[in-house]
Amino acid sequence: MPRNTTAVAAFAVAVLSVAGCSGDGGEDAARSSDPSAGTPASLSASPSVSPPGGLPSPTPPPPPPPAATDAASASITAPSGGSPSPVPTAGRQQKLVTMTVSGGFAGVRQEVILRGDGTVRTSDKGDAEVRRAGAAEFTRLRTLLGDPALDDVPASTVDRNAADLFQYTLRFDGRTVVTDRSTERPPLDRLIDALSEWLPA
Repeated sequence: MPRNTTAVAAFAVAVLSVAGCSGDGGEDAARSSDPSAGTPASLSASPSVSPPGGLPSPTPPPPPPPAATDAASASITAPSGGSPSPVPTAGRQQKLVTMTVSGGFAGVRQEVILRGDGTVRTSDKGDAEVRRAGAAEFTRLRTLLGDPALDDVPASTVDRNAADLFQYTLRFDGRTVVTDRSTERPPLDRLIDALSEWLPA
């Protein structure tokens, strides 16, 4: 009887030992089948990286100012506008312009002299008269005389086949211009028209 008890006890210990080993192996197998089991938390979570979109984009630098040489060349090549300037004056003794009108069927001979002090002397067949131009009129006459286009007017524009036309002889700026107005010369025609306003009717 004691021997049988001892044998049963030994068999029970052996069964329990086998059961314990199989239980530990099951847990190990379960751990190995779970891919997240046994993985450190620091490795399982990937670090998050915030995108740079929240930051303001850098402002591009302003373009450099134009070089001084470019500004200088622009001022040189820019057109001046071409506006004539009034001719300068030098007092009463200066004759800015003299215009003589002659010819026609009646044998007209009239003269207008504009002086540097603004006085205008007119004569008609010997009868002379001196008047003074106003400031605005004097400036207008001087501006007509300062028109650069007058330099292109030829010294003589006369139709020899038209004997009945008036002949205008103008002396200004050291030159003499003769025309019968048979050909349009706009800068000269404007000057003649302005001076003719002073002639006797």
